[in-house]
Amino acid sequence: MNETAREASGGPKRRILVVEDEPALALTLADRLRSEGHEVAVATDGDAAYEAARADSYDLVVLDVALPGRSGLDVCRDLRREGVDTPILMLTARAELYDKVVGLKLGADDYLTKPFEMAELMARVEALLRRSGRALAGPGAYAFGDVRIDFRSAEVWRAGEAVALSALEYKLLAYLIERRGVVLSRDELLDRVWGYDATPTTRTVDVHVAALRQKVEPNPAKPRFIVTVHGMGYRFTG
Repeated sequence: MNETAREASGGPKRRILVVEDEPALALTLADRLRSEGHEVAVATDGDAAYEAARADSYDLVVLDVALPGRSGLDVCRDLRREGVDTPILMLTARAELYDKVVGLKLGADDYLTKPFEMAELMARVEALLRRSGRALAGPGAYAFGDVRIDFRSAEVWRAGEAVALSALEYKLLAYLIERRGVVLSRDELLDRVWGYDATPTTRTVDVHVAALRQKVEPNPAKPRFIVTVHGMGYRFTG
């Protein structure tokens, strides 16, 4: 199945960042998550994990506590201070209740103590994806924030209310979701959304992005989902 067809039938893949400094465990986790259909990136120290989770869009971070440099607890705390709300599943070899409480108070969503069964890890991963609203909202649908889009009916809802999008606004949103996490230039958006035979200007893209933000962003003046990458274009991070 090609990329466009896969997106239309099942929505975008879930993207997971695995942060683990033990090479064998990192490889095992990444392979298992990929076998479940997820897209996986790996970081092996706290500083790299922080930068990756802050700069890119992930649906889940699987975060070891004991890391070189910045600890997993520090990574969790710093991401939450930056306003990054990606669900975090923390892993640790320490079983003390104190460590679990600290992790949860710093903003972790769940906690799993090593050694663990892979089946339990996968169950917790899927539960966090479902609860976060970042999981797929059903076959052919996708949800971000309080917005849900149904690719089959080309309908969009926000907080349960229908959102009136123009045909171009819908096509723009669908393409942004399809290419989630990728920086898209205005020229690419013109080619892919407006079409090669159209004669709009790059300013047209900015106007439509602004209109779309008014309809799907909690605060259009400070967008969370359709973000501007200065000098390059736009990136969807929902």
